[in-house]
Amino acid sequence: MSAKGSLKLGLLSMVVAAGLFTAANGFAADAHTTTKFEGVKANVGTASHSRQGNTDILTVSDDYKIPETPAPHWQVVDSKGNVYLLNQQRIKDGKTNRKIALPPYIHDVAKVQTWCSFAEALLGEASFASPIVTASGELTNTGNMAMSR
Repeated sequence: MSAKGSLKLGLLSMVVAAGLFTAANGFAADAHTTTKFEGVKANVGTASHSRQGNTDILTVSDDYKIPETPAPHWQVVDSKGNVYLLNQQRIKDGKTNRKIALPPYIHDVAKVQTWCSFAEALLGEASFASPIVTASGELTNTGNMAMSR
């Protein structure tokens, strides 16, 4: 291989490496983690937010234990104090929902909660350092999405 070819290959390698480094940092910037869950039944683990395309995902950490209550649910609170009751954490046949896609009507998330819909009691909650704006919230804030009423 000539010196000119080696130089081109070296430059190409540097460009690819820089691109991969930038992409990895971009993905890491989209990940956010809450404080530790605190409450009467849910007091271990955290929740993290990530985005896959235009879908916002909440995932509980491996050390989070789903409370042994009749109906523990995912619940989120937005920056205005609106509360959204979502899917159950424990479902049929011993399966669990440790990850959930946020519906598009939720525009930001300040807190993640575990709610028992049977006893109507808050089992635990974890907060983000600052509210996480969802993909639908970004569209609403930029005015690129028509608001339906």
